[in-house]
Amino acid sequence: MSDNSSSGSLPLRITIKAVLNIFLVWLMATYLDQYFQLTGGWRAIIIIAALITLLNLIVRPVLAIITIPLRLFATILAVIIVNGLFVWFTQMMVEKMDPAIVQLEIFGGLWGWIVVAVILGFANWLEKEMLK
Repeated sequence: MSDNSSSGSLPLRITIKAVLNIFLVWLMATYLDQYFQLTGGWRAIIIIAALITLLNLIVRPVLAIITIPLRLFATILAVIIVNGLFVWFTQMMVEKMDPAIVQLEIFGGLWGWIVVAVILGFANWLEKEMLK
């Protein structure tokens, strides 16, 4: 049995999404009219909401597949930045310690920082997965 049974049948979920989209389009047309102008009254609201619902069912999955490389790149970039900041913070803490006991330097300029951040991030992810 699929996991969809807990959240209702597909037709019910589509109907709920359509009703929520009608409400969303009405809210935007009513309160964001400086940005979102719609003419045609309730009929136009229902048509736009139905179109949004249909496009969410058909087009959004295709766009999600097409944009996988971009999302992967953004995720990788975020991981590098977070781990780079982590390494920088670690280095700042080590600088406060006695250099006769411990020293930490990252060589290679920006590329060195990226390599260290990626390896550290991968190792932390691997540790987390292994300890689940």
